[in-house]
Amino acid sequence: MTLPKSSGQPDMTQAKIIYGLFAIGYILVVTALAGVVYAYLSRGRDAVLDSHLTFQIRTFWISLGIGMLALITSVIGIGFLIWAFLAVWGAIRVISGFLLANEGKPLSGTRHWGMMAY
Repeated sequence: MTLPKSSGQPDMTQAKIIYGLFAIGYILVVTALAGVVYAYLSRGRDAVLDSHLTFQIRTFWISLGIGMLALITSVIGIGFLIWAFLAVWGAIRVISGFLLANEGKPLSGTRHWGMMAY
């Protein structure tokens, strides 16, 4: 028998799963793609959840753009610096977003160059 959920807390399971897929995406890139697809399919159910899903979708596309820039500039030798920035930037976004989702709080914006969710 399962206990009913409290009416004030939204179900953030989908957001937590996607944050996990993005975290695993540092090792196995295909999971990040699965995460963004899942985020697109999960939208429209709850405003708090949607704030996290929108953040995750933006994280994916911005990361893809920065990754492409890093790949192109690796030819001239500075791509590794961009890869390092992307790794730190993405990790902070995933961790800060997951912590907010774990508390059941909506994501209202970012600070520090879009790294930290609040």
